Amino acid sequence: MSVSLRLNRKGTKDRPYYKIVAVDSRKRRDGRYIEQLGTYDPLKEGTNFTIDLAIADKWLAVGAKPSETVNSMIRKARTAAANAVAE
Repeated sequence: MSVSLRLNRKGTKDRPYYKIVAVDSRKRRDGRYIEQLGTYDPLKEGTNFTIDLAIADKWLAVGAKPSETVNSMIRKARTAAANAVAE
């Protein structure tokens, strides 16, 4: 089974809201997922996502492939965490 880290769309028409999930890559976009890692709200200003880096690292360690968007969010979250520790 190949696992992907990707977005799962929720919300209504013109009001998208996404869950960041670990899912079997063969499943459809909004299908059943294995585990939720965080959320993403594209309509919110500023930091519009949350992600649990410990869970993301666990999935990446076992070979999960993140989508481009999720990979970008993981990098931003790691940068923010590193800056928080440095302060």
